[in-house]
Amino acid sequence: MRSVLAALGWAILCCAALATGRPVICVDPGHISEVGAGTRGKKVTELQIAWDVALRLKAKLEGLGYDVVLTKNSLRQVVTNRHRAEVANKAHADYMVRLHCDAANGSGFASYYPAVRGTAYGTTGPSPLVLRMSKDYAGRFHAALATALKGKLRNNGLKTDAQTAVGSQHGGALIGSIYSNVPVVLVEMVVLTNPKDEAFIASTEGQDAMATALAQGVLAALKRD
Repeated sequence: MRSVLAALGWAILCCAALATGRPVICVDPGHISEVGAGTRGKKVTELQIAWDVALRLKAKLEGLGYDVVLTKNSLRQVVTNRHRAEVANKAHADYMVRLHCDAANGSGFASYYPAVRGTAYGTTGPSPLVLRMSKDYAGRFHAALATALKGKLRNNGLKTDAQTAVGSQHGGALIGSIYSNVPVVLVEMVVLTNPKDEAFIASTEGQDAMATALAQGVLAALKRD
């Protein structure tokens, strides 16, 4: 019953977004998915940070005249990566922005886009059109993101899905990209296992700065003033 209600809620949100005629952005707070609940720092979790920044980003984008659809309705809701893409597809989103935190050596943020098709669960994707649009959007998105975060976090650059562990396992595309019918980008906002990165993103000021930077990235990607 809970899954049915969740699906109904998504359908209502998607229909409402389509009815306004405004650009639609799908914001995907990463995790909990089939690969788990995400990483954690010493004080905060990727699950919580992605959700908190997603809500801030939603508010900022709505203030800029966008309609926003989230891929989940609550912090601990479990949604597969395939279904996250399907939420964006059903909303006919103009762009899908996926929010994550990394666990690695080093620090900083990076953006990832699908450059080649991959295969997962018998499906190969995304389409050549989505590949082209994702690459085009990602260049502008990451440039604006980097400008907004300059002096706050290290810029680790614009990369492809194939440079991720999961993407490489599926032929070069993340599952959320394979099933996406709309342009998509994934942002590793910080390296959460880095103490300085964690302190930044755990703070109200850091989360607001990240949400503002992400909104600027969306504006640039869609070339809206």
